[in-house]
Amino acid sequence: MKKTLLILFAATALNEAFAADGFSAKFEAGAVSRVCDAVARWQMDNHHLSPHGLLDWTNGALYRGMVEWGRHGGNEACLVFVRQIGERLDWNLLNDRPYHADDICVAQAYIEMYRLYGEREMIQAAEERAGWIVDHPSKAPLRKDDPVGCDERWSWCDALFMAPPVYAAFYTLTGEKRFLEYLNNEYRACVEALYDRDEHLFYRDCIRIPLREPNGAKQLWGRGCGWVFSGIPFIVENLPEDDPARTYFLNLFREMAPSVLRTQDENGAWHSSLLDPKSYPNPENSCSAFFCHGLAWGINNGILDAVTYRNALEKGWKSLLEGVSADGRLGFIQPVGHDPKNTSIETTDVYGVGALLMAGSEIYKLCTAL
Repeated sequence: MKKTLLILFAATALNEAFAADGFSAKFEAGAVSRVCDAVARWQMDNHHLSPHGLLDWTNGALYRGMVEWGRHGGNEACLVFVRQIGERLDWNLLNDRPYHADDICVAQAYIEMYRLYGEREMIQAAEERAGWIVDHPSKAPLRKDDPVGCDERWSWCDALFMAPPVYAAFYTLTGEKRFLEYLNNEYRACVEALYDRDEHLFYRDCIRIPLREPNGAKQLWGRGCGWVFSGIPFIVENLPEDDPARTYFLNLFREMAPSVLRTQDENGAWHSSLLDPKSYPNPENSCSAFFCHGLAWGINNGILDAVTYRNALEKGWKSLLEGVSADGRLGFIQPVGHDPKNTSIETTDVYGVGALLMAGSEIYKLCTAL
């Protein structure tokens, strides 16, 4: 009964905040709340139409965004939404691929819910899975073209969002360094394999390294790089300030940031292929949202210079909101894939919504900072 009342209360608040004449991109708490509440409500109302399983990585990103907005934006309905799904699934994970980074992504939301409510059952299955993996690390090659390593190692750059925040969080929650050691070893191996040290951006996987776009540029996928840039904050937040690993991750974040800026177009958007936007002319709002999340977090925490990066963040947020319909539906999200593809106002998906809510949460904090 209590949960039902919370949902009805939040829905009423959202309807009262809704207006059909579009959303303001001003960096004001009320404006940010209005659009994030509408986007969250649209997704909750339409979540049953999503083709993805409830434990899928796509939803893992959505749940993380819902928890972030519920916690920082004060939208209780978002937290109720995640709780109801977690309870329905007994806070479990997918079991067919124990090593696969995608299949532990939902644990990010479980962990943050545990931090809010302190209910041990929320993280028990995830901690058992992560603990087993760190005690039995895969010996397969970190290559996407290896039949074992493609699943058991972090052999694609998206994996650097999916799994590392989980291991960083369990290091914080338990104090057990085995979680941090596994994180450091696996993450650095992925960086060595897929990070282009000239462009300071990531290839999606080893198969993509020799590929070139129609303009001759390297194929550096927007959402793949967005996954990495957005995932680093969730890792760093779990590391002590004097931990050498924290310095490693912050250095990578700072090194990527100028490349994020130079690949933004004049209207504030990022595209499916970061180095060949003309071949993919429409915005790609999942990567744009992930980049906005990282930029806002960097400014909020004094990692990135506000004078240099705030204008890019404001332009990026404005561009994102141009893809939000009056009812809160977010378009221009590239469908599930592993390389650049075109988008349209009709293409939407749950991970892009999660990314927008993550970005909105950090922008909301920026607006309300004293």
